[in-house]
Parts: sequence; C-alpha cells; structure tokens
Amino acid sequence: MPENAILVNISLGRRSTCDDLCVVKKTVCALLPLLLFALKPSLADDGAASIGAGGVVLMKREPRITMQKEVLTIRVDKVTVDYEFRNDSDEDITTGVAFPIPPYKMDMNGPGFRLQGFDDFKLTVEGKPTQFDIEARAILKGKDVTKALKTYGIDVPTFGHLDEEHNQARDVRRLSGAQRTALVRAGLLDADPNMDWAGWTVEKKYYWTQTFLAHTTTHISHSYSPVVGFGLVPQSSFRAAKSTASVADRNNRDVDPESLKEVKSVCPTDALLSSLQKASLIDQQMNGLGYLEYVDFILTTANTWKQPISDFTLFIERPKDNHRENYRVSLCWPGKVEQAQPNLFKATAADLVPTHELRIGFFGFNK
Repeated sequence: MPENAILVNISLGRRSTCDDLCVVKKTVCALLPLLLFALKPSLADDGAASIGAGGVVLMKREPRITMQKEVLTIRVDKVTVDYEFRNDSDEDITTGVAFPIPPYKMDMNGPGFRLQGFDDFKLTVEGKPTQFDIEARAILKGKDVTKALKTYGIDVPTFGHLDEEHNQARDVRRLSGAQRTALVRAGLLDADPNMDWAGWTVEKKYYWTQTFLAHTTTHISHSYSPVVGFGLVPQSSFRAAKSTASVADRNNRDVDPESLKEVKSVCPTDALLSSLQKASLIDQQMNGLGYLEYVDFILTTANTWKQPISDFTLFIERPKDNHRENYRVSLCWPGKVEQAQPNLFKATAADLVPTHELRIGFFGFNK
C-alpha cells in the first residue's frame, strides 16, 4: 500500500472489518519526547483524560420542538455542532436553551480551568454571532457556596482569577488575613499561604433565551475546543485487546489496565491492533509503546429534545499538514463511513435516538 494511502476504521460498538483512517497532528510530536522519559512503572501517569462536552439542551422540556438535523464535526482541536430545530406547532415557542459542561475543579496534573470551562465557546443563530449568559456555581461537599465566595469578591469559574503558573489567585490576594482564614476554615481554600488552592467544584453552563417560530426551522450552531485525552499504550495492551487474545495475553503483567481500557473504549479491529502492535515493536523511538488520543462527545444530550434526531451526520476531519506522525482513527458507531473529501470522512444515521456517548480515538505511530 502506498505510504500516503488513506486508511479508515469505524466500528459499530463491536469490531468492524473496515480499515484505518490516518490523520496528522503536530502537537503530539512535540510532546512525545518529553513523555517518553517517564514510561514506567505506571503508564496511567503518562496520560490525561478527555473531558466530554456535548450539545445544547432545553432548560425546560418542550416536546413541540424537534431536532430535525444535527451535523457534528470533530477534530482534535475543535468541535462544531450545527442544528436545525423545527417547530411544527401553530404557536411561537420561547424557551431557555443551554450548553452545560461537566463540573470541574482545580487539578494540578490536569487541564487548566479555561480548558475545563470551555471558555472559547461560541454561538451563532441563523448564522449570526449570538450573545449568551453564563451561570457558574461553586459546590463544596454538596452545598452551594457561590454566595459566600461572591461576598468576598472571588470569581467562581476562574477560582478567583487564578494564575495557574504560580498558583496564586488575584481575588484571593486582595483579602485580609482574617478573610483568608475564614475561607480556609470553611474548606474553600488550602491552608498554605503561598498557594491559593481552591476547594470548590464549578458547575457551569452557557444559556440564552431562544424563540422558535411556528412552522419554521431555526438554525443554531456552536463550537469549542475539546479537552483531548492522551495515553501511552504498551504493545502488550494492543495484543491483549484483540478478540483472539489468549488468557496469557490478557493476564500478562506488562499489560496496563488503564491503557487497555482506553484502547477497548474505541472499538479497534483486530487488524488495526495487529498493525499498531507491530509498529510499536519496530519503532525504536517509541520504545515498544504506541499512543492514543481521544475526543469524547456527550451525544445523549440530544434526548432533551423531541426524539429522534431525524437526520444525523458525523464528520471526522484530519489535519491537512504533512507531518511525520500519523494517526489511525477508531470509534464505536452504528453505520458505515465514506470519504467525503481528501481530509474529511462522513458517517450518517436516520431517526437517531442516542443511547451511548461518542468517543473517537486517534492511535499514533511514526511513518
């Protein structure tokens, strides 16, 4: 097969007989040499989890509005969702619509709060940029402590305008000693005076009021940068993930449970796993390892609308730059995939009622 051949792997929640899609991404090549310094003993420490966001939801269930069409485009650096909502009733319907994101907290080893908070969220309605409001609540041990933090002038979603490089928050630095002590006693701040380490979890959503005109289709689109998961994969995990793996393969002490779980979560075919195992063994730079990036998307948020999604389209876009690192894409999806353009692949479904979330895995290897 020519070196520039396009390979595709899409599965149906089980192993498929398709090939693999090669894509390219620069950032992993820059990160990989750094990551390879710490390969053992725990490969789970050499990765990061994806944070899955999803689509827009109704703040109050409205069965008269149908999601007629959803077009989801996923890249490793951007997720875009385009919708067509149809109001078949005889009345205009004005209701609240929101883009909720998973709760997040300060994580020294994870992504920063701007990534976790999807701060680059953008919204358009009928092709025009649209303003939205932001609700952010601070939760500590199941209790809403937003009001207490606002009393001290502390911004909730940014953990007091935290400088993540120095672990110091601008809003906290303004406090008196007595005020800081009160927050420490309440469990809202760490006791270390040199680190403004917040103790609360942020529950955040973007929301707006939308009018759906009677007997009219409304077009809404939003985009954001995904929080991409990453992990190193030993060749033993590729072997153990195969449907034909022996008991000895699965119980091999070199198999990392976390990497094996992540590999299986994107439904790779046995043919793909064999290819990745071979590539990791012969690639001296990888030292017997492969690597996996993955993007999560919460597809079931569509179920807040009148079911099903009449017309669903998934696009997977590969970067157009030519780099020495390639990726093969694998995901669990109920349908076939076609090549729409040289760097764009398309999957469709009619009358879709989502029952599972979507994860797209990008297995990396050197050319």
